[in-house]
Amino acid sequence: MAMIVAGSHPASAQTLRTVKERGSLNCGVSQGLLGFSSMDDKSNWSGFDVDICRAVAAAILGDPAKVTFTPLDATSRFAALQSGKIDLLSRNSTWTMSRESSLGLMFAGIAYYDGQGFLLRRDTGIDTALQLGGKTVCTQTGTTSELNLTDYFRTKDMALKVLALDTAEESRKAYDDRKCDVLTSDVSQLYAERLKLSAPDSHIILPEVISKEPLGPAVRQGDDQWFNLVKWTLYAVINAEELGVKSATVDDAAKSQNPDIRRLLGGEGEFGEQLGLTKDWAARAVRAVGNYGEIYERNVGTQSKLSIPRGLNGLWTQGGIQYAPPVR
Repeated sequence: MAMIVAGSHPASAQTLRTVKERGSLNCGVSQGLLGFSSMDDKSNWSGFDVDICRAVAAAILGDPAKVTFTPLDATSRFAALQSGKIDLLSRNSTWTMSRESSLGLMFAGIAYYDGQGFLLRRDTGIDTALQLGGKTVCTQTGTTSELNLTDYFRTKDMALKVLALDTAEESRKAYDDRKCDVLTSDVSQLYAERLKLSAPDSHIILPEVISKEPLGPAVRQGDDQWFNLVKWTLYAVINAEELGVKSATVDDAAKSQNPDIRRLLGGEGEFGEQLGLTKDWAARAVRAVGNYGEIYERNVGTQSKLSIPRGLNGLWTQGGIQYAPPVR
């Protein structure tokens, strides 16, 4: 009998059918990261990663509200996907080779280009990561941050003291309580964590970005149809921004004679049907949550408390590297 490795078994190719029959999408998100996935006091979820889930639900079921959100910590997130507890993981997770080759997962594209950075108190007078030698750094276990941190300090020949804690909240609290000098995580998360500190303006994020952290939705291996559906829903909202199609203008845009817009919104071709969806699958997604730019600005950009510059997440036509394959 062949030995079965955890996470290596292929998903039976019927996730879409299961979601349709259930009438809702089960989506794994973070336990509370402002701008990406957080729940208010009325149990309403919002955020960048949440909107990716809602876009997929809208594309399949025609209703962005038909999502059951499962909050997951960094350690349990992949097991929840492997076991079938969730259909989709949309939880600020970094796409790496080992996660695809050993955990039985596939990342369905890059929703957010990020990188690891450092947050510390403004009054330290430190303005570069090269001055962090000998400082105690708080980080979270079960993340890519731990290895990146070790690698960076080793290559720069700096002494490192690490305080690794189980959750982002514990890491932030330890930093706020001065149990460590520096907090490290993805830069986007540092923007969010800074707002929760007792005196946010007295902390700075250093300019160095020490790693590549391509964040995106993940699915189980073995169901190509589902993988394609999630991937092309992400690409649909990116293409919509490039084509100038917004949530409020989808219906007018559907009358356009621009062939790229017509193919995206179902006016030409059978692209939705090829995914197992209806012709207007992408129109449903954009109508529900907006195009990529709308999703970004509302949750983490200029219209949010975080105000994170688009940077690499700008469209390739506007100085960034966000780029989606064409619908054709």
